[in-house]
Amino acid sequence: MRVYLEIGKKAFASAADWPGWSRGGKSADQALDSLLDYGERYARAVAQPVGALGPLTRAAVEVVERLEGNATTDFGAPGVVPEMDRQPVSAKRLDEMIELLRASWQAFEKSFAEAGGKTLPPAGPRGGGRTLDGIRSHVVEAQAGYLNAVGGRVAAGAAWDVTKAGFVVALHARARGELPELGPRGGKRWPAPYAIRRSAWHALDHAWEIEDRLV
Repeated sequence: MRVYLEIGKKAFASAADWPGWSRGGKSADQALDSLLDYGERYARAVAQPVGALGPLTRAAVEVVERLEGNATTDFGAPGVVPEMDRQPVSAKRLDEMIELLRASWQAFEKSFAEAGGKTLPPAGPRGGGRTLDGIRSHVVEAQAGYLNAVGGRVAAGAAWDVTKAGFVVALHARARGELPELGPRGGKRWPAPYAIRRSAWHALDHAWEIEDRLV
């Protein structure tokens, strides 16, 4: 099981071959343990047999990259592009990753729908946390930002389905080299594989937040 780590004030462990399967912790060890603990849950979310993920043990983990975390990592989200995602990606592999992304989106939509009409309890010992509708708005707004990070565009306030469709189109264009490497202000745009990872992680993270707050 190939994993890459990003380590700052917090740490994230991400499965190299399974976009969306990323978990954080206060240290790399905690992040790895959390990643393994979530293996079965991830497999259910993306409709894959658990065995396809490989043994969910530390002995089976191969750390293929160690990355220095950034402000996003420290905030509590994966935020560093691994070198593997900057390499060319085949059309076949891109399609496989997009299917896992779509499954992650569907998992979020399912969690949101099943929680319909319910009030989410406060999150954490100090309370707070977004409402159910607030979580959905946050996910939709973030997805528009991810689309922009790849180099695509949608109209402000575009519907969720429109944003998702535009994102998939932009992923293919980005992978084919049809979108510039740099944004209008000179910042590096996300490569398609990393954009898929980030979007899938975000959808699943909030799907699981909804599920956990309703328990």
